[in-house]
Amino acid sequence: MVLKLSETAKKKLLHAQYGLFGHSAVQICSWTKKSLIDKGVCYKEKFYGVDSHKCMQFTPLSLWCTNNCVFCWRPASYLNNFDEKKMVDNPENIVENLIVERKKLMRGFGGNDKVDKEKLNDAYVPNHFAISLSGEPTLYPKLCRLIEYLKNEKKARTVFLVTNGQVPDALEKLDRDKCLPTQLYISVSAPNEEKYIEISRPKQKGAWRLFGKSLDVMNGLKCRTVLRMTMINGLNTGEEYFEDYAKLIKRANPDFIEVKSYMHIGESQKQLGKENQCDFGQVREIGKKLCEYVDFDYCDDAANSRICLLKNREGRYGKIIEV
Repeated sequence: MVLKLSETAKKKLLHAQYGLFGHSAVQICSWTKKSLIDKGVCYKEKFYGVDSHKCMQFTPLSLWCTNNCVFCWRPASYLNNFDEKKMVDNPENIVENLIVERKKLMRGFGGNDKVDKEKLNDAYVPNHFAISLSGEPTLYPKLCRLIEYLKNEKKARTVFLVTNGQVPDALEKLDRDKCLPTQLYISVSAPNEEKYIEISRPKQKGAWRLFGKSLDVMNGLKCRTVLRMTMINGLNTGEEYFEDYAKLIKRANPDFIEVKSYMHIGESQKQLGKENQCDFGQVREIGKKLCEYVDFDYCDDAANSRICLLKNREGRYGKIIEV
């Protein structure tokens, strides 16, 4: 049996302007679009130097995840549990077909007079691959080969992997087999187990333990590491949680922390209200206050994404990625 999306799920994703191949998907980020008309770039370009217009945001498992987070803007109502017994597509086929799908999605921009045509032609060949779009990528059993293919065959300048931390064995395998991404993210949505169950709504038993194990694995990995903290006003932003956050941060010892507001978009609107968004001032305040609890410095921010960046004082890397 081969892992497949249902016809209903396909229609949902295509309507949301995803490009599909088998169980994988790609989508053009709004910041890629803005970059093509010189209306701004993603905070990842500002913070880390990636090329927004050459970014390919994709996932090997579009609607399979271990969590059903209240803040997820993806079509969470169609999320499935992953069936390890089913066959999956090979990394080479996923990458090559999604590059084609991405190009199809981008061709329409050529009719926009505001688009820089030279930049658009350059954008057709991605050099930054963000394995994050939807679903949980560490469930994909051929993730190591996928990252190797991006680095070796597609000559990726940068590969970012975002995980919810529910599959620590997969992170250990990436380390053991020497196929770590350029930058590894673990999403942090809660300071403690009670809040984690409320906000991340895990589907598997022992979720908090597995999350903690992933933090332990992160500590010491030989790649750039980031904890991405999603702050939801009224749910996880109180200063009474900061000591618990500090314990998680010290456990993972990442190179950077991104403190980012929940955004009231997509499917999350069914779970949360606009009042759950943090304004930029609140994000900055949280970031600076957090530095009082851990050995990190406030080093950058992006108001248009309601995000700030904290850097580990003992970190091994500069803010901009050197390639």
